[in-house]
Amino acid sequence: MTTSKRLAHRAGIGERYNADWAAIVLGVGLGLTVAIEIESMSASDWHGVYPTITSISRLAALVGSYFALVGLVLVARIPWIERSVGHDRLVRWHRKLGPWSLYLIFFHVFLVGLGYAGGDRVSIAVELWRMTIKYPWMIEADVAFVFMIAAGVSSYKKARAKMTYETWWSIHALTYAAIALGFMHQVLTGPMFIGHPLNKYFWEALYIASAGVIVLWRIVIPIARSLRHDLKIDHVTVEGPGIVSIVMRGRSVEKLRAQGGQFFSWRFLQRGHLLVAHPYSLSAAPQQGYMRITVKDLGDHSGDVINLKPGTRVFFEGPYGTFVAGKASRGHVVLIGGGVGITPLRALLDEVDYTKEVDLLYRVHSEEELIFRKELDSLAQHRGAHIHYLVGSRKEHPMTAAYISKFVPAFADSEVYVCGPKPLVERVFQSAKDAGIPKDKVHTEEFEFHAV
Repeated sequence: MTTSKRLAHRAGIGERYNADWAAIVLGVGLGLTVAIEIESMSASDWHGVYPTITSISRLAALVGSYFALVGLVLVARIPWIERSVGHDRLVRWHRKLGPWSLYLIFFHVFLVGLGYAGGDRVSIAVELWRMTIKYPWMIEADVAFVFMIAAGVSSYKKARAKMTYETWWSIHALTYAAIALGFMHQVLTGPMFIGHPLNKYFWEALYIASAGVIVLWRIVIPIARSLRHDLKIDHVTVEGPGIVSIVMRGRSVEKLRAQGGQFFSWRFLQRGHLLVAHPYSLSAAPQQGYMRITVKDLGDHSGDVINLKPGTRVFFEGPYGTFVAGKASRGHVVLIGGGVGITPLRALLDEVDYTKEVDLLYRVHSEEELIFRKELDSLAQHRGAHIHYLVGSRKEHPMTAAYISKFVPAFADSEVYVCGPKPLVERVFQSAKDAGIPKDKVHTEEFEFHAV
């Protein structure tokens, strides 16, 4: 087994059985969630239109809340799940599940108001107001609902595009507060919990377990690792217009078992950088106590990293991601990067097994956007890789299967790694499909917002 494959195997990267077990647990949890509603119902809950509407509203609330918890657990960075599925895929699942949680909770609010209003023969608005002032923890539940709407709206693509990462992150983090605020409303006023202690114990255990994994893997372990490895900024280097590399040194960094192509969430303990952690990929394989990331100025926090001072302490979460060289099983590897998407590919080039033939296609709009050229040329000469610099527009370099094959005649028989903006990743993925490359031989990494 080659070094890169051995590292991937030791880290559990790509081992699907962990994800399968997680899927079974989540499926059982959903079944039990539905069961506690059904078990607590009586025949009177279905006698008449309005009681039926109210019963449906309660089921919608339970399932919507369960989906919200699952959404948070998906991005809790539980290592054996993250290494099996990959962070990008977990984030996609999180994004697909989030709207359904919001829709179900919206239907709960509307339907419970409609059900009670119909029975009391008043308007929905009047009934919802009565419920707010009559029942305990209703005001908190209303606030939770507003928080969820804010997080949901900010997550839509068009809304995200108009926000800085910091703004999006701050709004999205309201999801945690929303779920916490809604909990007491559920257990104190929900008929499925009142007089049903086993149901209540299950629901409490569900929330405690979800909070536990989030606190453990997002707070406790990252803090412990950051203190143990004592990572600090060594120096900052300008690579090109608006692009800088940050080199960090630490204690026993090799014990993190980070691999080229993976990323960390970084929090620099310097004014202006404390509040929000940002995900950046390694731009070189870790070695001799040093790690390097390369950041492009996107008009937000990223534009100020050039002002980071040597000696600044760094807190981190990670490593994350399955975009690693050890997954490659074919004898020919094609690396395709666009813009600053070259950073994890540069790190991968350090670790692709020397028995494999490697082609790197690096597409940018202009010559000044090329970074790491000297490093890439030196690595290519050292290991016998072929570097293809594609400078120009998308029309000049369409990245179709036929176009890529001009540079890589063996493209159809290759293992493909692609990183860059979403349009490039989607184009190359389709080109690989057109060339007959199996889906599991195409590894992608999109440079977009990561979930909380």
